[in-house]
Amino acid sequence: MKSSILTCCILLLSLSVFSQALTDGTWYTADKDGRVKFFEKSGKVYGKLVWMKEPLKNGKPKLDKLNPDKIQRNVPLQDLVFLKGFEEDGKNEWDDGEIYDPQSGKTYSATMELVSKDKLNLRGYIGISIIGRTSTFTRATSN
Repeated sequence: MKSSILTCCILLLSLSVFSQALTDGTWYTADKDGRVKFFEKSGKVYGKLVWMKEPLKNGKPKLDKLNPDKIQRNVPLQDLVFLKGFEEDGKNEWDDGEIYDPQSGKTYSATMELVSKDKLNLRGYIGISIIGRTSTFTRATSN
């Protein structure tokens, strides 16, 4: 009995450590040309592009030129919140989110899975998650 209670406590503690690990520090994008900072807002997780390897083009900030909303096309890519509305499901996974791709101007459904303390798989898809693509983010810094 004592061992099963101890096992449950260790499991719950490890889940909270993984949840904190996501919002702790910054993460490199899959191609390492950007860093993302995750944050919680109203019980959901969001991701903001906080660093870019090449934030300027012709001496000016790169803009979200392909955004379907014409007003947003003058918004700089750096500091853009492009991961939105992820809900933690309690298993080091976040579902029901969206990823906006500024290279295409399209938004996709997305899920995230924290594989380890320093490795995060992000899957964007259309319709069902089988039809999609997974990118792996790696920890850049921790607080």
